Amino acid sequence: MSEPARKRGRPRLLDRDVGLDVAARLFWERGYEGTSIADLTQAMGIPPPSLYATFGSKEDLYRQALDHISERENKQCLEALQGKMPAYDAIAFYLHDAAARFTDLGRPRGCMISTAVLQHAEKSESVAQTVAARRELGLQAIKARLDRAVAEGELAPETDTEALARFYCAVVQGMSAQACDRACRATLKRLADIALSAWPWPQGHRRNPVP
Repeated sequence: MSEPARKRGRPRLLDRDVGLDVAARLFWERGYEGTSIADLTQAMGIPPPSLYATFGSKEDLYRQALDHISERENKQCLEALQGKMPAYDAIAFYLHDAAARFTDLGRPRGCMISTAVLQHAEKSESVAQTVAARRELGLQAIKARLDRAVAEGELAPETDTEALARFYCAVVQGMSAQACDRACRATLKRLADIALSAWPWPQGHRRNPVP
């Protein structure tokens, strides 16, 4: 008698948050184009059909990984920018927090969003636009805090808040790139302090010390 056919096992289930953590780390370390479906399924320990069923396409997964990591990475900075601390202190927190996070030994270096998908193939254009839109959201959060600082008298009425916001965002992007090139935390904090020295205090305002 022939052996009875084996019943096919149920597909392995994957915890969604665990899968997003794994995907985010791979995309962070290797970039969008440098991470394959095979890389993702191997790291997650699931077959491709399970990945597609849970997350959709690779592009869908990348967007979800960005949402997942952004919520965790940006929570404290957004609270600082939207809270009651003075604008200078909020920007100082933003810069020093970036210096600490970008060099944390327990995570990939740099920022997953600040310098992601800047150079890409044409087929990745929609992904590049997604990341650029996230950078724009960060820029607008900084500008909104600076606009509030003008309204509350922390900055002079003629302050170019658009340019100032772009300046501090550019500093953070540069810190991300230098962290990927193995710059240490102390070096990035010195860069942050130099950037803070460019703060355009209103005339007659007493300058606060760098935190």
